[in-house]
Amino acid sequence: MEQFKTDAMFDLGRYVDREHVLLASYAMHSCDSRGRLHDEEGHSYRGPFARDRDRILHSSAFRRLSGKMQVFTGEMGVYHRTRLTHTFEVASVARTIARSLRLNEDLTEALALMHDIGHPPYGHCGEDVLSECMESVGGFSHNSFALVIVQELEQRYLPFPGLNLSREVLAGQDVRAHKAEAAVGRSPMLEVQLVDAADSIAYDAHDVDDALQMGLLSIDELTDLAVIRRAQERAHARHGTLPAESMRQLLVHELIDLQVSDLVRVASEMLLEIDGQTTGEASDSGLRLKHSEELAGERAELEAFLFETVYRHARLIPVRESAAKRLRTLFEVLVRQPDRLPLRFRQRTVRRPVHQVVGEYLAGMTDDFCDSQYHQAVRNQSGPLADW
Repeated sequence: MEQFKTDAMFDLGRYVDREHVLLASYAMHSCDSRGRLHDEEGHSYRGPFARDRDRILHSSAFRRLSGKMQVFTGEMGVYHRTRLTHTFEVASVARTIARSLRLNEDLTEALALMHDIGHPPYGHCGEDVLSECMESVGGFSHNSFALVIVQELEQRYLPFPGLNLSREVLAGQDVRAHKAEAAVGRSPMLEVQLVDAADSIAYDAHDVDDALQMGLLSIDELTDLAVIRRAQERAHARHGTLPAESMRQLLVHELIDLQVSDLVRVASEMLLEIDGQTTGEASDSGLRLKHSEELAGERAELEAFLFETVYRHARLIPVRESAAKRLRTLFEVLVRQPDRLPLRFRQRTVRRPVHQVVGEYLAGMTDDFCDSQYHQAVRNQSGPLADW
């Protein structure tokens, strides 16, 4: 109450004043934003990062995430997560942690909603294929392609290309595109680090959920993993013995809560040491949010298990090979016949290598749209394909 009495002069209806009262010193404050590439008049009640969030949310590329599978392709069934559902789950986890640590929730949510916007069709398989096909132009990175989407390919405003997002959101995505460089020296903004952690927490838990639901794994196969045992013990302590389906749901819930609680606890202790510093000073110090050593080791064990047991599961191999063949064939057809690209992509080939533009066109597709354009390309040897 004393804090609010002291700050009674502030108008909490104004986002700048609200941030002053609620955010920690080391959070990214809207008043410190470096603005946008193309100047725009500020909004009366939405801060710059809230506007970024809304622009990403309303973009065509964001909506297309509903047609892109997270790990498995659509041929595996309809239950498992798409990139869109995964993105909302990451945003939910990230917002919760940001609030607990008094970081900027609007910036955190914008970064979370954008983080997977550059993923190609067919999950990890699609990225592998495009990386091989685009080797002559530096390969393919979904994190880098996300920047191309929001700065060039989205067409929502007359005065400028792209979404004209704030420099902080663009810089945050650029960090994801250059993770190796960001791992040493000056650290990324805390909100950027937080979204990266939330992404990892979400996909670890939800890949377990999808694999169990589709019968690729059984709970018994997971019990050798320390973090799974801990999550099970928490579920049993709270609810007793449960049927398999209920245990699956509770296991995933406990797996997320265990990881989030650990991160909040450890990060809170770290942030106490920099209380009073600005976001720039926190980055200068090289501070990096992390889990406890114990949980970090358990998470590494889980991820190694998922890689070997789920992502390389025998049921997935033929599905992935089929998807990879379709994407590779379509890439080769369009490189040989760039006149079959939609008009705006043909125009991009004037100043960019054909391999790069073909890769951009394919990366923006949903799984089903890629299938349809593949069949169109192999059946009809003339005429441009459809734009997405």
